[in-house]
Amino acid sequence: MRKTIIITTIISSIMTSFAQKSKPIQYPETRKDATVDDYFGTKVKDPYRWLEDDRSAETTHWVIAQNKVTNAYLDQIPFRNQLKERLEKLWNYEKISEPFIEGDFTYYFKNNGLQNQSVLYRKDNAGKETVFLDPNTFSKEGTTSLGEFAFSKDGSKLAYSISEGGSDWRKVIILDALSMQVLGDTLVDVKFSGLSWNGNEGFYYSSYEKPKGSELSAKTDQHKLYFHKLGTAQKEDKVIFGESQKRRYVGGSVTEDNRFLVITAATSTYGNELYIQDLSKPESPIVTIVSDFNSDNTVIDNEGMKLLIVTDRNAPNKRIVTVDVTNPTPENWKDLIPETTQVLQPTTCSGYIFAHYMKDAVSVVKQYDYSGKFLREIELSGPGTADGFSGKKKDKMVYYSFTNYITPATIFALEPNSGKSMLYQKSKAQFKTEDYESKQIFYTSKDGTRIPMLITHKKGLKLDGKNPTILYGYGGFNISLTPSFSISNAVWMENGGVFAVPNLRGGGEYGKEWHDAGTQMRKQNVFDDFIAAAEYLIAEKYTSSNFLALRGGSNGGLLVGAVMTQRPDLAKVALPAVGVLDMLRYHTFTAGAGWAYDYGTAQDSAAMFDYLKGYSPLHNIKEGVQYPATLVTTADHDDRVVPAHSFKFASELQAKQSGENPVLIRIDVKAGHGAGKSVTATIQENVDIQAFTLFNMGITPLSK
Repeated sequence: MRKTIIITTIISSIMTSFAQKSKPIQYPETRKDATVDDYFGTKVKDPYRWLEDDRSAETTHWVIAQNKVTNAYLDQIPFRNQLKERLEKLWNYEKISEPFIEGDFTYYFKNNGLQNQSVLYRKDNAGKETVFLDPNTFSKEGTTSLGEFAFSKDGSKLAYSISEGGSDWRKVIILDALSMQVLGDTLVDVKFSGLSWNGNEGFYYSSYEKPKGSELSAKTDQHKLYFHKLGTAQKEDKVIFGESQKRRYVGGSVTEDNRFLVITAATSTYGNELYIQDLSKPESPIVTIVSDFNSDNTVIDNEGMKLLIVTDRNAPNKRIVTVDVTNPTPENWKDLIPETTQVLQPTTCSGYIFAHYMKDAVSVVKQYDYSGKFLREIELSGPGTADGFSGKKKDKMVYYSFTNYITPATIFALEPNSGKSMLYQKSKAQFKTEDYESKQIFYTSKDGTRIPMLITHKKGLKLDGKNPTILYGYGGFNISLTPSFSISNAVWMENGGVFAVPNLRGGGEYGKEWHDAGTQMRKQNVFDDFIAAAEYLIAEKYTSSNFLALRGGSNGGLLVGAVMTQRPDLAKVALPAVGVLDMLRYHTFTAGAGWAYDYGTAQDSAAMFDYLKGYSPLHNIKEGVQYPATLVTTADHDDRVVPAHSFKFASELQAKQSGENPVLIRIDVKAGHGAGKSVTATIQENVDIQAFTLFNMGITPLSK
């Protein structure tokens, strides 16, 4: 019979004996300096400020020393390799993306199973398949990944960006799509950029001036939109927007008919100005549509001179409006698809609008024509997440995927005129959906707010409080956590684990009001929601504090850091990944100042400083407290949330931790915030996280 890994939940004599024989962890000595900051008359020590210098030899040596300790600890876990073998085996199946048509070719991404990066293939009209672009050839280690890419309108040209070592700084390469030959010079120092062609003449992209100091941590504050004309040097690229207007985020896209350039400009992660330029008239002016930052606004298409705009202006759950380009300001907007009680996120394809709604974080998709007439609700496979429904007006078929926590992503083809869906690509994952269950419950947070949570596990789970459980959360930046399948979660659940995901305030699941309820001086609501989720799982005996792990990344890393310092008794394990952990200084790094809508900054006011300091994970670690067993994860090329957050937090926690729970930091090299991470690195990270978690819960996976 096929060998599988199963979990036997035991606080066994074997583990007790092993723990007794293990020597106490000798953490690397981390130097403290005398740095002190003054905030409105309050002195705040920052003894690990020197770790913010990612270019210093001392920081490099510290990273090496910490990784050595962490690797030694992980190496002693007897079932770590067993977990890796199982995860690799389940991961090793062919994966194919939704197809899309450019020119005379159909393109799609495919991964044969364990390739570090997925490969872009194409088929011609005769069905002949060829490799078009293979990111695995970009670097030997698989650490250079494909970023943004865009074909010209006729499909004859391609611009694509690459990320080296996970950095947000990109290079842009231009290809003749027919001959696959490189055209012109490679663009460098491009960051936070889309790519959008104006015919075959050239394309728009965005970037910052290269900062003084470290490119991975120095502040980047003024974003600009450029136009690169084919055959010219990058130094000749024309600034289209952002030279005289200082904005942190600027983007430009050309409408499908090549008529208009649409420009978005923002100073924070919420709220944007909106502009338009008529490309059919040389030297035409840039016209303002929205002149403030009080709403999110996006042009999703146009019909001649009529624009279709999705907006939350006077509509917290969003609506689609139309307006004539000649008089485009908000007072002239007319509802095409009005706001409803559910959050709207529309796409367009085949001359139709597909209105994606979330009903308690689960997808509902409705099809409309361009007059706003409702045609039908798309029948989905069940409760879950539907993605796709995006393409060109001339596309004859609409493709979309469906997934949830127990359903591997499956691709469907929709005939848009009839609304009939057909199976296009069934997942080849070796996972038995019928052996698992995923159910949504609602629990009550501290202030009485009703919060949804999806709980997923094997069928027949015994509610005895001893099930290893990962509670995963985010709660910020209007981002919604919707159900999706994960091989690493599959292995966790196969081994008897529970995976629980609450939809916390600060996210986008219930629109702008839900988002705002978890921002700035209401950020504590997010932490309270997460704590209440844990208490629900414990009360219902899914788990107990001895078998609970808190997990989250980026803003979710902040969530874990805040909750573990506020309630160190709540969980056995804490897993903050690439977290925002120094709330007094986050805005001084790279583009961090743009997060102020969600967080506020310590410079805003004495009250805002006090509030931030009150929950900042770095500043709330106390002597003599036993915190959960903690594995901090970050990467040396993370220039989104710089690794200094994690470095300083781990140092402070190691210095003050009471008791025997380990405090380790795992620092990936040649990796960034997460996008484009190689399959090899992703598997190893998930193995280490699960091994660390189970080991510290006293749980042993055994082969049978």
